Amino acid sequence: MNIDSQYHVTTIILAGGKSTRMGRDKALIPIEGVPMLQLICTIAEACTDKVYIVTPWSERYQQLLTSKSQFIPEVPLPGETGNESRTHGPIVGFMQGLAAVETNWVLLLACDLPNLRLEILQDWISKLDTIPENKMAALVQYNQIWQPLCGFYRRRCLPELHQYVEAGGRSFQQWLRSYNVEVLSLADPEMLFNFNSVDSV
Repeated sequence: MNIDSQYHVTTIILAGGKSTRMGRDKALIPIEGVPMLQLICTIAEACTDKVYIVTPWSERYQQLLTSKSQFIPEVPLPGETGNESRTHGPIVGFMQGLAAVETNWVLLLACDLPNLRLEILQDWISKLDTIPENKMAALVQYNQIWQPLCGFYRRRCLPELHQYVEAGGRSFQQWLRSYNVEVLSLADPEMLFNFNSVDSV
């Protein structure tokens, strides 16, 4: 049975960071010859219905786009300038992408997860229908800290997320404190390794 047709999951990939510590665009760093954003897209396309890439720089990544992916422009919030929108954090990009989602569940991914593994995502997706309705998200947790940029959210969280952002909220951890969250099991935390500096490469 096809996982995506059974479970109806959309992926949102966030590619809006400035990569300041890295000194170059993390999304374009090659992993075994493949730009990292393209690698993440390929994995997401293999296990979900549709892939949205939220970014202010769609022209930069145009050559990486495949037929199953499309861009959602990350735009300034009301009252922000263009420069401010580049620093308002991933939760705003998630909110803007979530507005386009039609499936019940959405898989949220950062664009800099070089160790992302398809089989683990497929296993998690296969268990989504067992998650109680009162759980708004399903995420990995380490040392009481949620790992929000590789996990699942119900689409219905959008109104509350919008209110949180409108009130100035920018922290995933703070926002998630308001919800019941399902804990995803992950034996190897290296899958969530992300590039933050040249030392990581």
